[in-house]
Amino acid sequence: MRMIALLLTAFVALSHVGIMILEMFYWDHPVGRQIFNMTAEVSASSAVLAANQGLYNGFLAAGLIWGLVAGRRDVKVFFLACVIVAGVYGGLTAKMSILFTQGAPALLALLAVLSTRPARVRPHL
Repeated sequence: MRMIALLLTAFVALSHVGIMILEMFYWDHPVGRQIFNMTAEVSASSAVLAANQGLYNGFLAAGLIWGLVAGRRDVKVFFLACVIVAGVYGGLTAKMSILFTQGAPALLALLAVLSTRPARVRPHL
């Protein structure tokens, strides 16, 4: 189960790196307009907001990567919970598919992480 938790958490982190790249660098580009189904006018007028959103997605990815690299279960739990909350909020306020594309994978990863035993902490002498 530990490997499943690792893979699911890595998938969520990489997804948020991808979202960050799309929102920060490709929002006002034909690729971004096609993915997000926007006109050139809409993408141009919202590019600064999208870049800000992308930065936040980058922070979520960075936190998950930190948790993976450091082996910190608590960090993974915190950032996966943040992604779930963001997915639910986005699903309810922006587009229902966000709940399934961001919230559901994070929920599966969180359940997998919580089902693993916490690493034993060795006291430092």
